Amino acid sequence: MTLSAPETISPDGASHQALDLLDLFGDGFVRDPYPWLDTLRAEAPVHHDPRTGLWLVSRHEDIRRVLLDPGVFHPDNAQHAVTPLPVGVLRVLARAGFNLPPALANNGTASHPGLRRVVTRFFDARRVAAAVPVIERIADELLAAAWERFDASGEVDLFTSFAQVLPCRVLMELLGIDGVSPATLIRWSDASLELFWGRPTAERQLELAPLVAEFHQWLTRTVRAGAARPGSFVAALAEHRLPGGEPLDVRTAVGACFFVFVAGQSTTGQLIATVLRRALAEDGLWSRVADEPGLAEGWVEEVLRREPPVTTWRRVAARPAELGGVELPEGAQLLLMLMGSGSDPEVFDAPERMCPQRANVRRHLAFGVGRHLCPGATLARTEAAVALRQAARRLPRVRPAAAEDVPMLGLLSFRAPLRVAVERPGQPDAEAQGAQET
Repeated sequence: MTLSAPETISPDGASHQALDLLDLFGDGFVRDPYPWLDTLRAEAPVHHDPRTGLWLVSRHEDIRRVLLDPGVFHPDNAQHAVTPLPVGVLRVLARAGFNLPPALANNGTASHPGLRRVVTRFFDARRVAAAVPVIERIADELLAAAWERFDASGEVDLFTSFAQVLPCRVLMELLGIDGVSPATLIRWSDASLELFWGRPTAERQLELAPLVAEFHQWLTRTVRAGAARPGSFVAALAEHRLPGGEPLDVRTAVGACFFVFVAGQSTTGQLIATVLRRALAEDGLWSRVADEPGLAEGWVEEVLRREPPVTTWRRVAARPAELGGVELPEGAQLLLMLMGSGSDPEVFDAPERMCPQRANVRRHLAFGVGRHLCPGATLARTEAAVALRQAARRLPRVRPAAAEDVPMLGLLSFRAPLRVAVERPGQPDAEAQGAQET
């Protein structure tokens, strides 16, 4: 599909011709991607992006078809670096023995089902339900500390003090991770996301590479030590056997850990940040969500539909294929616009509206579908709902801080606010103060 020369963008959104101006890393797209996504779906549902060389797939039906057909659309490129890594970075990673063989998200081989079962056992509904008291306890600890800062200054950032830390600490407890601080894991994970899914400069890549190398070396030492706590995630990987009966090799075990740790903490923290930010901005919701049954869960689903933290995912065509009326060549690199699919009017009525009681809200593709459906989906949903409910209970009299230019994470596949500042007008009344002490 060939598009004509760019035209100016109207206030209501990008014109068909202006898609040539689309920059997936640009500030305009990161801050307000919806006009672009709407135009892609309506005018060019399978669009070749000249900046990245990727084929952008934006309709719900087409994305679902790709995800459900792994024989034609392979996951091999899911974790490839978006920005080519310079020689200096490759040397840093090579010295650390960095390698990510097919394990989970990038695995289309026969080893995938067994590895997925290992992961799924740690995040199934039974374990997640049992973990709710753990999530609530950690949330309350973090919110109590946030309240102290809030009480002293009248403002606090719920991203750095709460949303970012909660899933990391929960994951560490559930998977039996010790010997490293949450702050270090967060720093390693965020560096990995930026290096592999961002568009950093060469200088920034050289700053990120040592952190990613440290992360990989720590994972490798942890897997190789053979002293993992019985019943822990690492111990389960050590006990796992491949289809031929041989034990899982260290490199693949490390690859599985790498994906689980990044997805289990960074993306869930991004989800919580967006859930909080959108709830604070929705008139009347914050006061209701603390105690109204099901409202927190419904709100989380709507955020996942409309503004998921994982905005895109990649696939590669194993052979020539037709998709959305467009002929794709063998080797075509596809970018599935998960975020755009949640606003497809062919699937969701009034998609721009946030409706926690939407009947078909779980038809969104925020967690994928098929054999690569996110194994941590239940945990992420639960953590986000608990986080929202507990924050509304512990900080009942807050509002978004005065209008500011909120920094946004704008990577190829990840988007979220990097600040969720709240403030309280005046001093808390007795009822609000009592809520903090219960």
